[in-house]
Amino acid sequence: MRAAVLHEIGQDELEVLDDVEAVGFGPGKVRLRIRATGLCHSDISAMSGVLPQPAPFIPGHEGAGEVLDVGDGVTGLKAGDRVLVCWLPACGTCPSCKRGQPQLCLAGFMNAGTPNFRRPGGDVFGFAGTGTFTEEVVVGANCAVPIPDDVPYEIAALIGCGVTTGLGAAINTAQVETGSSVAVIGCGGVGVSAVQGARVRGAAQIVAVDPVASRREAALRFGATEAVSPDELGDAKQRITAGEGFDYVFEVVGKSATARTAYENTRRGGTLCVVGAGAMDDHFQVNMFELFFDEKRILPSMYGGGDVLRSYERAIALWRAGRIDLESMITHRVRLEDVNDALQQMRTGESLRTCVEL
Repeated sequence: MRAAVLHEIGQDELEVLDDVEAVGFGPGKVRLRIRATGLCHSDISAMSGVLPQPAPFIPGHEGAGEVLDVGDGVTGLKAGDRVLVCWLPACGTCPSCKRGQPQLCLAGFMNAGTPNFRRPGGDVFGFAGTGTFTEEVVVGANCAVPIPDDVPYEIAALIGCGVTTGLGAAINTAQVETGSSVAVIGCGGVGVSAVQGARVRGAAQIVAVDPVASRREAALRFGATEAVSPDELGDAKQRITAGEGFDYVFEVVGKSATARTAYENTRRGGTLCVVGAGAMDDHFQVNMFELFFDEKRILPSMYGGGDVLRSYERAIALWRAGRIDLESMITHRVRLEDVNDALQQMRTGESLRTCVEL
């Protein structure tokens, strides 16, 4: 079967090969035919080495498709079912799951170290234990979440990561209050989802911050009340909050520099929500006096900060009701053989989400 493979960490391009085999099928597993997958910035971060991932590997973790086969012991799924891929499934039994924080379950991360593909030259890993830049993949049954028939594959794929992460940051983690002021730093697919989440929660002002003009324009269509470049954020803070700072600031880039900017633009007693996934050697610093004196809440948000199955259901309900726009988030569509075009579109900021159709 065909798949897009990164041979070594640090390479800029993927090679589309037709000699890849999905392996590991057996009890508790399902084999999926991927129909659509989104390109998330985390895929690029894994390719560059910012996020740890063994190589060679197949990127992609934001996918949807249909079940081809189910292994022994699998219940609730059958061949032909439409599903989205959950890259961080909850085991239901670990301490995090039992205390109601399934997004912190580590069971899914354990899958990342087990190859789930093979080529004639050896094993190939799937990013985050999945790897959706491929025609077929074998995953644990809890990674395959059934979706209703009226949800297109490309919409389901976005819900599988970017939409859930951004919406959840605003709704679950920060719990944006009605009438509040919000700034979102970084307006790709996750950022515009955070914008939509803040709008759903009733924020009065939502300022989108991004260096790319096309992304600022897009953020306005998704509910931002205004959009500024990074060097204009200070003026917006002065105008909108009289210099006090925003009630909520979302950092959706994953860098300490933008996290520091977000902190400085959060009002005293306000909330900084860190959504971007960054590098282990990139350290965010605050001094002990400001940490105490400003009483700003610093809230990291992992995969939307809540029960992802409930978050999927909520995203579908909001989409059906017309409260959030998911179709317009897909700004580009490519076939698997053109996946490197998708990588370039994301690196330049040209795309919000590129859908790879298989």
